[in-house]
Amino acid sequence: MPKRRYDVKDLSLARDGRKRILWADRDMPVLALIRERFEKEKPLRGLRMGCCMHVTSETANLMRTLKAGGAEVALCASNPLSTQDDVAASLVKDFGIPVYARRGEGVDVFYDHVNAVIDTHPQITMDDGADLVNTLHHRRQKEAQHIIASMEETTTGVIRLRAMAASGVLKFPVIAVNDANTKHLFDNRYGTGQSTIDGVIRATDVLLAGKRVVIAGYGWCGRGVAMRARGAGAIVTITEVDPLRALEALMDGFDVRPMIEAAEFGEVFITVTGNKHVLRAEHFRRMRDGAIICNSGHFDVEIDIPALRRMSRRVVNNVRPHVDEYQLSLRKRIYLLAQGRLVNLSAATGHPASVMDMSFSTQALTTQWCHKNAGKLAVGVHPVPREIEEEWVARLKLQSMNARIDRLTKEQVAYLAAFGEGT
Repeated sequence: MPKRRYDVKDLSLARDGRKRILWADRDMPVLALIRERFEKEKPLRGLRMGCCMHVTSETANLMRTLKAGGAEVALCASNPLSTQDDVAASLVKDFGIPVYARRGEGVDVFYDHVNAVIDTHPQITMDDGADLVNTLHHRRQKEAQHIIASMEETTTGVIRLRAMAASGVLKFPVIAVNDANTKHLFDNRYGTGQSTIDGVIRATDVLLAGKRVVIAGYGWCGRGVAMRARGAGAIVTITEVDPLRALEALMDGFDVRPMIEAAEFGEVFITVTGNKHVLRAEHFRRMRDGAIICNSGHFDVEIDIPALRRMSRRVVNNVRPHVDEYQLSLRKRIYLLAQGRLVNLSAATGHPASVMDMSFSTQALTTQWCHKNAGKLAVGVHPVPREIEEEWVARLKLQSMNARIDRLTKEQVAYLAAFGEGT
């Protein structure tokens, strides 16, 4: 066990954190139903879990659910700027869950916290970005031998894990929760879409109507951000490297062109690609004075910040909260939001609880499935079982939203299974 039971900013913040957690819980009815069942059945009894996730009110309700199922849970932050300190305090003080997270923690402290979670000897892990799994593979390999399975919730993390599997270095089974329909179709699209635009507006107080907004990437996150930006009245341009996604963006009614062209007229730039240096020196040189740049991908590498710093005559930090001014010349300034980290969690409060209800319900039920199937899963990256998504999460979410759907008749079931009928 780690020497410290927890490391949070201030336990006196717990009262406000508890209010925030319970407020989010009101909008997470599916997870609440699962927690109620877990409380009775204890399907995770005796299981040790290590989680490296954004420490938010929504995550807190997932931690409560896992603990209700009988698991021993330890949590650390998956991003230095996404932690809600009052939530971290409440999880420790009110719910008895070890948390190692402080908003604004440096890289050394970040990995100290990751190692503190590994020191609890987890059997199943949860990741936002694969930093916990990566640490297990490179620095804590002895502990990796005891992992039953892991779950990854981000596009960035799944990319890393598939690369590890392809290279033959992955040591245990991983469930790609990010690829679940109940995650990427909703959390990535509607959650990232709303929370990213919320972060940009909170940080800058900019009016998006009439602004030229450039969005790098048209995956599910990019789709969501583009949809919300257009809904706010922005003139949206998409940049892509994938011809099919670019074609889809074009047919969805968006302007599509290379970043080198978009850099000349863009006023707000948002990266959501999961790749490195999507915005770089050649683009900064072409940007107009006052350009706003930010990232909503998991890691802070999508914007080449070192290059921007080298190009600048002067950097003024915090010209307003979460905004740094890079002065490239007397007549040209570029504004970087949230230090290039996740703008939706750094400058805002992340995804709304309602959409996280699905993602975290999928996480909770997949944990139960992994525990039940311990030792049966091959090393590799696996999908979430379909029955968890369709028969549990999607149907319960529809029910909670007062929506109903049709069911197939016996005749329809037979027709879909047959091949004899034709023209």
